[in-house]
Amino acid sequence: MKANKEQQGSARFEQPEPFTPGITKTMVREHAFSLYRDKLNHDEPLSLENWVLAEKDLVKDLETTGLPS
Repeated sequence: MKANKEQQGSARFEQPEPFTPGITKTMVREHAFSLYRDKLNHDEPLSLENWVLAEKDLVKDLETTGLPS
């Protein structure tokens, strides 16, 4: 069953470098932890997709409000 989870894109990934200029790994990590608090509280690792979505959401929030959330 573990291999099946990895095939579905939920494999554990170290946090990738941000692709957006001016965005740091720390900013993305803090935003990801606020978005995925439930997942992390159940000891589930973040997937690459989770990291990318967290960065995209952070950038959207910054563009909309001008302030980090």
